[in-house]
Amino acid sequence: MRVGFGFDTHKLEPGRLFILGGVQIEHSMGAAGHSDADVLIHAIIDSMLGAAGLPDIGQQFPDTSPEFKDIDSSILLNKTLRLITEKGFAIGNIDCTIVLQQPKIAEYIPLMITSLSDTLAISAGQINIKAKTSEKLGFIGREEGLSAYAVALLSAI
Repeated sequence: MRVGFGFDTHKLEPGRLFILGGVQIEHSMGAAGHSDADVLIHAIIDSMLGAAGLPDIGQQFPDTSPEFKDIDSSILLNKTLRLITEKGFAIGNIDCTIVLQQPKIAEYIPLMITSLSDTLAISAGQINIKAKTSEKLGFIGREEGLSAYAVALLSAI
């Protein structure tokens, strides 16, 4: 068994779609980035890559590549699943925390879990997502951005 940790953060900007965990969330701003800027999926990808002993998301899917411009991060997650499977690993579970001030996302968490479990071909019970605020402190509290953390447990196939 191997454990990996992932983290991602993105700036929030008006005029961007807000995609989180593969789900579009209604909000006046969205995360800015080269891809769809899905911080949750990016953190999960890094946690899986770390557990498998593979290079990080920036090396696997560089933001300098036109191939990944505005790409759906679920596609990158699926590619990551293939990479860890080729290394001889399967997902045990994934535990995540999203930190953002607004919008409140509790109602979206079941949809995110379904989206992620479908993409990863695992049961919904193998994914846990929690949401926190930063109590109005820092760039997250000022609603300038958001962050996500993920831990993945992989086991040898």
